[in-house]
Amino acid sequence: MPGLVAASDLPGVPDEFQRLWTPHRMAYIQAGADAMRETCPFCSAPGKSDADGLIVHRGETCYVLLNLFPYNSGHLLVCPYRHVATYDLATTEEVDEIAALTQRGMQVLRTVARCDGFNIGMNQGRVAGAGVDEHLHQHIVPRWETDANFFPIIARTKALPQLLGEVREAVASAWSAA
Repeated sequence: MPGLVAASDLPGVPDEFQRLWTPHRMAYIQAGADAMRETCPFCSAPGKSDADGLIVHRGETCYVLLNLFPYNSGHLLVCPYRHVATYDLATTEEVDEIAALTQRGMQVLRTVARCDGFNIGMNQGRVAGAGVDEHLHQHIVPRWETDANFFPIIARTKALPQLLGEVREAVASAWSAA
């Protein structure tokens, strides 16, 4: 393949370790644990450029972005612009748009990622597993028949084959194409 270099031609001494490069996590490491308590990431994302906010689509009451800490490549989040914590507090318009954007996200991911299925859902509240429990968001996680391996179970590590910027560009392009 063009652009690939044999490992034996690279400097350094090979060892038994595999490296998973996750440079996007430096923003969180440098900001510290309190950063998300001060600023809601789902309120600040729409004020950024689409590329910087990882946004793939902006709707009327909701928008779609990539999860910065994805379970799988292409893991999307559908969020209302309004800072609301739970689904029962969303307006009828927000609920309708969350549903429509979820359907569209599934269609786009089938085209771009050729996934075999999806996990779709919302974690309502910290006790239910919400990482950001104060701002409603729906997960769209693409799944493939072959995406399960021992990494998440044994090493608590997820191997992601594409960088977030590449995935965002592919999904955003496909979203606007139809």
